Amino acid sequence: MAGSQLYRSLLNELRLSSLSGRLNKESLAFKYITNQFQKHQTTDQTLCKAREEMKFLGETYLCYLRSLRKYAEIQTVYKGKGERSIEETADMVGFKLPHDPK
Repeated sequence: MAGSQLYRSLLNELRLSSLSGRLNKESLAFKYITNQFQKHQTTDQTLCKAREEMKFLGETYLCYLRSLRKYAEIQTVYKGKGERSIEETADMVGFKLPHDPK
């Protein structure tokens, strides 16, 4: 993933993870990510190792943020609501019950 694309993806995940749905440019996470990308935005080949480490770290943060968001979505859908009927359980896992011919 290219540096600018990784940066935009990270900021998008930060926006999606916020309660308001907006990106707060005063947040510590926003400031840290922006600072790190600016700090490692050099074309000097002597810093190649640092750029690769930055890319790996950014992709790791992106994976973590996406996983947290997806986990929260799954929790809201499948969170225990007490006892469920057979029909509700079948619908939840994608099964269809046979119809009673009565």
